[in-house]
Amino acid sequence: MTSFHTIGRSLAFARHGMCATSHPLGVLAALDMLRSGGNAVDAAVTAAAVLGVVEPQMTGIGGDCFAMISKPGEPVAGLNGSGRAAMAADRDWLAGSGLDDIGADSIHAVTVPGAVDAWDRLLRDHGTISLGQALGPAIDHATSGWVVTPRVAFDWAQDAGMLARDAGAARHYLVGGKTPAAGDVYFSRALGATLQMIADDGRDAFYRGTIADDIIATLRSRGGLLAKGDFAATAASAVTPVSCDYGGHEVLELPPNGQGATALLIFNILSRFDLSKFAPGDPGQLHLEIEAVRLAREYGARVIADPDATAVPVAEMLSAETADQLAGRIDLKRRRDEPDFDGPGNADTVYITVVDKNRMAVSFINSIFRHFGSGIATEKTGIMLHNRGSGFCADPDRPNCIAPGKRPFHTIIPAMVRRDGRTVMSFGVMGGSYQPAGHAHVLTNMLDHGMDPQAAIDDPRVFGAAGRVDAEWGVPDETCARLAAMGHRVERTDNPLGGGQIIRIDWENGVLAGGSDARKDGMALGI
Repeated sequence: MTSFHTIGRSLAFARHGMCATSHPLGVLAALDMLRSGGNAVDAAVTAAAVLGVVEPQMTGIGGDCFAMISKPGEPVAGLNGSGRAAMAADRDWLAGSGLDDIGADSIHAVTVPGAVDAWDRLLRDHGTISLGQALGPAIDHATSGWVVTPRVAFDWAQDAGMLARDAGAARHYLVGGKTPAAGDVYFSRALGATLQMIADDGRDAFYRGTIADDIIATLRSRGGLLAKGDFAATAASAVTPVSCDYGGHEVLELPPNGQGATALLIFNILSRFDLSKFAPGDPGQLHLEIEAVRLAREYGARVIADPDATAVPVAEMLSAETADQLAGRIDLKRRRDEPDFDGPGNADTVYITVVDKNRMAVSFINSIFRHFGSGIATEKTGIMLHNRGSGFCADPDRPNCIAPGKRPFHTIIPAMVRRDGRTVMSFGVMGGSYQPAGHAHVLTNMLDHGMDPQAAIDDPRVFGAAGRVDAEWGVPDETCARLAAMGHRVERTDNPLGGGQIIRIDWENGVLAGGSDARKDGMALGI
């Protein structure tokens, strides 16, 4: 229950529809769509397009997309809209490339962006409007100007040096060599014109027309391999979610190449312990979460890859035997003296959840990965290109090695929760590799400690990775000291850990309850 004696957000309530996401303009675009008769998919895609303009450091049409769609009385559907490596990225090329890895700043980290195709597929399969209609509000903001919000300005300022190194990025994302401040009006005219081309001519304008030509030319001039055939072959994939039971609830995630199975493995490990005996924020529970996350991430890093290219043992990963074995390695009083998996770090993403009057629910995530992705924008289109291919490795003996037409290891993971055959929650937690840990922290706050969605999101966070535990400033000093006494190297982090949004469906009362992360600029709002 909210304490009105402390600073914080109230839980949002509505009856006829709701959106929760990280920017007010995205929320308003979604609600306008719902009011005009659109459904949850229409609203989510419309919001995603707006966020690609007003949160350019986080997302855009130069990135990828994943989504879950829940309709009453039907199984939850999944869509994998992640792009693929160039067909020219074969073993002979790799052997002669001299690459030890695919770094975040490597030109080979730019895979084909999958978002536009995924948006189009979602609207065709589940929506009621065209892609052009969904892009309308984004085009208006891009061409008429939009106001820079505080978190966007905070992030943007960290990347002035990187943006200045690329002609296209400097042209479209700096003003006089500087980043904008909160309250500045910013124009994204080139991006607006690009979105208008897609609105007029459909997704093929991006994958088969002059937009693809411009992206390819930009990448080729820097040694990239992507070609017109790679863009033309892009197609999002319908996938079946995977799930586990936690506290009598079915938690659903998308299957590999994403790390949804890692989140489920964390829940399976934690289910071997009674978290309800801890008070919220107790160092003992945080220690358990840290250790479960370390074990699950290491396991996932060894096996998660593109299932089209290699067999991924998801059933074994999510088996009771695996959970028992990993849970048995946790010392309740001491950090395991084992190295952490050093995988992709924290990254930048937007998450959107929408539920409409008919209780169609959408859990939707869109990303260009790191801050401003690769840092490369085409000078003509204004598209900022992601660097999702840094999820690949360059070791041919590992399942996640870069290969022709292959999808990389992906961090972005939308989620849902079902009970008694009905979806009761649509949620996501942003933040790159933190996301599985964030899913566990937020959901255990709700299911084990009875927190409402907003309180669960607001709760201070820790994340154990790269040999240390990052602790937000809201974590008490005493808690940090107790974690340190358990063997964790605790460091305060200047950057908040991820973000998050939740909509909970109360079927009996016909009410939606939403929470949205104060670590971002957005909100939960309904009609």
